[in-house]
This record gives sequence, structure tokens and C-alpha cells, in this order.
Amino acid sequence: MRIAIAALLALAPLGAQTIAIQNATILTVTHGTIKGSILVRDGKIAEVGDKVLVPSGATVIDATGQYVIPGMVDAHTHIAADGGVNEGSISDSSMVDIRDVLNPEDIALYRALAGGETTIHILHGSANAVGGQCVTIKTRWGKDAHGLIFQGAPPGIKFALGENPKRSGNPTGRTATGAAPAARYPATRMGVEDTIRQAFTDAKAYQAEWNEYRAKVARGENAIPPRKDLRLEPLVEVLQGTRIVSCHGYRADELLMMLHVAKDFGFKIDLFVHGLEGYKIADEIAAQGAGVSTFSDWWIYKVEAADAIPYNAAILAKKGIVVSLNSDDAELMRHINIEAAKIMKYGRLSENDALAMVTLNPAKQLRVDKWVGSIDAGKDADLAIYDKYPLSASAKVLKVLIDGTVYFDRDKALADNLKAQQDRQKLIEKEKQNQTRQQPARRPTV
Repeated sequence: MRIAIAALLALAPLGAQTIAIQNATILTVTHGTIKGSILVRDGKIAEVGDKVLVPSGATVIDATGQYVIPGMVDAHTHIAADGGVNEGSISDSSMVDIRDVLNPEDIALYRALAGGETTIHILHGSANAVGGQCVTIKTRWGKDAHGLIFQGAPPGIKFALGENPKRSGNPTGRTATGAAPAARYPATRMGVEDTIRQAFTDAKAYQAEWNEYRAKVARGENAIPPRKDLRLEPLVEVLQGTRIVSCHGYRADELLMMLHVAKDFGFKIDLFVHGLEGYKIADEIAAQGAGVSTFSDWWIYKVEAADAIPYNAAILAKKGIVVSLNSDDAELMRHINIEAAKIMKYGRLSENDALAMVTLNPAKQLRVDKWVGSIDAGKDADLAIYDKYPLSASAKVLKVLIDGTVYFDRDKALADNLKAQQDRQKLIEKEKQNQTRQQPARRPTV
């Protein structure tokens, strides 16, 4: 596996340049389907239309018979995080940060890229009522950890409800003497709510201390700044509206509880992750402007998912809620376009509305829609080119561009993979020959 990854990393993407994608069927998401061309300049979409003038010297990609969609956006993933995504020893872990453990060599990044995903949100796990900080990245395979980060995208934080954070019957840690296990709070759904409320109560008090300090400084008074608290800093950003809130939850009663918490403390829930019973409280979710990032047709994989229905996404969308479909799985993210296709079956949504659930809608939830999520002039040139209708199970990704750079080319990848296999076989044969030459001569038997 290490050899294969090294070979893939050696495939340097083509540099950003002026590119014209011609003769394609373009599913723009924001203004319908166009038969025409896309002009990319300096990493941005310069022009889209049925008649686009190609400047001299531009690289031309002939997409005759092919389809172009916006690079897909995945609002809920856990890949490329080295060493695990749960700090399960405590229930409030808002001080830990996924950015500190980004692994740019995770092969799942390449597979997501090859599946047409260009922007993903990497979340902390769901073992904590108040989870860690999250990060939005682009799948720029071959870049280092810093080069993956989506510059300008707001940071995030993860909360979790239900069975995962309460973990009843699963004590962790030990007492001071180390003699017996100590139960970790919370162990009930009531405790989960209390943990979240207490965290925001602390954050409110901390915010007030800093506001008082800044007011004194503004008046010219001598003042000692409060001690910085890394646990409360991200929660203050939530209160200020500068940090995205993702909340893991399944059951309608728990989602409703979190809506009450958000209202009491004056912050917005950008997206309920999973939200499989969201259809039961669609009006309440819509009233607070929360989004939902759900699955198309997953259910009965745990007790909390027992009331899930495949019409959840469509019901929520028809109530005016911004709904996205996420992967939460390194394998599913390779073909998340098919999840959108399922929504056309379950709920009778239009092609455009279904495609938006894996492009523009998650971009809105992550607050990056001014850069990605649709094919519009001025946006980042994040594009996926398919050989067939992209909502077909038989469609294959041919090329993927991020910021106007070709990061994945199927034909080139197949050729390079074949060469890597041939080179590997040559090394194996050479090693066998060396071992044969180094074997000592056998003494004759007397």
C-alpha cells in the first residue's frame, strides 16, 4: 500500500492555466443545463455559455458527449485525520482540532477526488457531547496538510446527541488510585443536554470577561486580560456566529432539544448531521433556519435509525430547509453522486434539486457557496467531468479540476498505475535474482 500511495503522490497535477472545456453538457445547478463550454482562467471560472470564445494558447479539453458538474461537496467526512477522530476520555473536548492531525497521504483523499468530490468537511467524532474543532479542505491530492485547507472557509465544531456521547454502561478512565473504573459523565440523554448547556454557560461568562476587559482598554484604563481558555474560545466563536455548528443526532426529540439550546444561547445550527427523524419536526427546523445533512436510504443500522425513511431529504427540502447528502464513509464518498440520484426516486425531486444536495446545498451549509457548489463565472474552477449522465450508476469521472488545476485524469491515472505495477514487478524479479546469486553453494553429499 505504501508503494502504491508513493506512486500516486508522484503524479503531480497539471498547473493552473487557461483551460477551455468545450462541447459539454454542463449542469450548472444555479441556471439550468447548458450545451456549450466553460472557460477557466487563473483558477476561476471566467465564462460559461453555449458560445465561448477560446483565447489563443488555451488548453482545450474536448468534452463532446460528456457532462460537467460542479465539484461535489461533502459536509460530513472523517477521512485524512491521523490517529482517530474521537477524544473520548472527556465529554467536552472543544479544545482539540482536526487541523492538527491532517494526513495528506490518506488514500481516501485520492479516492474521493477520483469520485468527483473537491470540497470536504472533516469532522471530529461523535463520542463527545461537545466535540472538537473541524476543518473544510479541498481534495488537492499531492499537497501537504496546509495545502489541503480551504482558505477562507470558516472553522467548525462538532456536537453530538444520543447513544454515542452518553455511552451508558461503558465507563472509561480510572480513579486516582487506579483501582477501579470511573464512570464518565454524561450517561443519559439528560446529561448530554446538561453538558452542552454548561459549556455555553461557561462560554457566555468567559465572553463577558473579555468584553469587560476590552471596554476598559477602550476607555484608556489599565486592565489585566483574562486568562485564555482554549476550551471556551471556539464556543465564543459559535456565539459570535463565526464558527460552523455541526450537530450529530438522529431522534426528533433530541434534535428539538438542540434547537431549544441554540435558541436559548442565541446561536445557529448550520447542519444537523444524520437527522434521520428530521421529517417529524421539519417545521421547527425550518423556523430556526437550521440545515440537515442526511443519508438517502440508510436505516436500521442502529436502534436510533429505526424510524428513518428514504423520503426524509425530500420532505425537509419541500419545507424550505437546506438539505445535503453526505458520505460519513470513505467508500460511499467515491460515488456520492448516486446518493443524489436516489433522491429523484424517493420524493420525486427534480434533477437540479437532487444535484444541489451534493454540490450547492452543502456549500451553503459550510458557508463556502460564494466560491464553490455551482458553475458560475467568478467561482473557483472546481469541476468534475463525467463520461455519461452523472446521476447514472454507470457514469465514470474522467477528469477533476480544483482551482483550475487538473488533479485527476482517469486515462493518465490508469496509464501511471500500469507503469507503477510494471516497475514493481521488475523490482520483485530483480530481488529474486539477487537472492539466487547470494545463496551459498551446497556441499556434495558424502
